[in-house]
Amino acid sequence: MNPFDTKSATFNEPIEMLYACHGKVRRFCSQIGKLPEYIDENGCNNVALQAVHQISRYFNIAAPLHHQDEEEDFFPLLLQYYPQAKPDIEQLLKQHNTLHNNWTAVSQEFAKLEADPNYQLKNNILQRFCADYDTHLNIEERLFEMGKHIPQKELAAIGKKMADRRKS
Repeated sequence: MNPFDTKSATFNEPIEMLYACHGKVRRFCSQIGKLPEYIDENGCNNVALQAVHQISRYFNIAAPLHHQDEEEDFFPLLLQYYPQAKPDIEQLLKQHNTLHNNWTAVSQEFAKLEADPNYQLKNNILQRFCADYDTHLNIEERLFEMGKHIPQKELAAIGKKMADRRKS
């Protein structure tokens, strides 16, 4: 990643937008991993609660849209050009369900923390969520690389669908 590259991903480049979402997932998973230690050292203060709200907002709104982008747009298009990706896609679709269930567990942990600032977050729940996402992202990104070879006209069409999904 070039820190001097100020170009932002847009839906005109859907593969880059999918990668950008993965960057956010990694950043938020890093925050999730650091949260228990931060709370142990500083208490459940406004910084911790703000992190919980930002993480929750992403995984309640953006992450489901990202999965929908993949399931309804990217994966079907990729299969048209690379049918050999089918086993990985089937695995990823199952993982989407697991990730959703894992998020529900993390979200419940966050709700308990918000209700009781002395609540001790269960590290195993947080770690499972982040570890499963790490595995998932690595598989998807191999498919993103394949997707870069799909004609730009086709990619632009799914980029438009992805953008439209966020307008409704």
